[in-house]
Amino acid sequence: MRSEEFELILDQLCERLTAMIADQGVFPSSPAFERQARELLEILLQDSGFSINFSPHPHVFPDIVLPPFGIEVKFTLNDTWRSVANSVFESTRAPDVDHVYLLFGKMGGEPGVRWGHYGDCVVHVRTSHVPRFEVEIGSERSLFGVLGIDYPEFSKLPEADKMLHIRNYARSRLKVGERLWWLEDKEDAEHTLPIQARLYTSLDTEEKRSLRAEAALLCPQIVGSSRNRRKYDDVSLYLLTYHGVLAPQVRDLFSAGSVALRADSTRGGTYIQRSLQDIESEMRNAADYLPDALFGEYWGEDVPKSQRIAWWLAEADKHAADWSPSAVLFLS
Repeated sequence: MRSEEFELILDQLCERLTAMIADQGVFPSSPAFERQARELLEILLQDSGFSINFSPHPHVFPDIVLPPFGIEVKFTLNDTWRSVANSVFESTRAPDVDHVYLLFGKMGGEPGVRWGHYGDCVVHVRTSHVPRFEVEIGSERSLFGVLGIDYPEFSKLPEADKMLHIRNYARSRLKVGERLWWLEDKEDAEHTLPIQARLYTSLDTEEKRSLRAEAALLCPQIVGSSRNRRKYDDVSLYLLTYHGVLAPQVRDLFSAGSVALRADSTRGGTYIQRSLQDIESEMRNAADYLPDALFGEYWGEDVPKSQRIAWWLAEADKHAADWSPSAVLFLS
């Protein structure tokens, strides 16, 4: 069957489902809607050789597989043609599906059923525990038009290459002071955000030192002038989004006497310099073990492990107002 013929079947399917709503009322749930769609498709395709599976795998994408065609079914009781859809990774995609369509049942407002080409209907990426597409029937703007790649080509990319497109898109939508909290290339990546939020003050000393070192390394702007009220913003976001740790007074992590005078109790001098000297060893370790993606996110470029301390010193020198980090830090 050609795509044009299959799309005529979808036209008939939508007409019949919409007529059923007018005669019998709206469908009460997504399973009921999808079940009826399968039953009508079985009738409409009875002479075509296609076979409708009424017990598909619960996680297969798309929902209805009719090789080389597939139909993803979306349903809402609200008055909207927009919905959250599948993971951008499409790790459970049926391998023999080349053409994906969206069938959408809208029960709110003026109820109706419509279909669209799936790639044309993807309009956004929502960053839940894993990035997921958002779809909308009737939108004039496709996400893939923004990305500069068509959906069939995107679907065939390796996961890491997909994430290059998705990260660039997500970054283009960030506001001042916002950071991505998902950096992984894979749906089952090793890093996961702890489900429980923790206060920095409740952590043991060893973990505090490690987190301070990681944040200081990723955010060299902390050595800047005290007049820069935003210089600790990335530190707060990093601790919260990557470790689930809330630091109520993030400035105190680097400039309070409790950290600056730890190794030398003599008062005076540049407190942030002294606090960084105290965690130099932990910062060196962090430069070695933190994921490459974090440096790409916070530094804006990929820097080899062996060059990260030198890169940090060069950047810190640019930010420091009345002292030179490279003259006093990491000298050994």
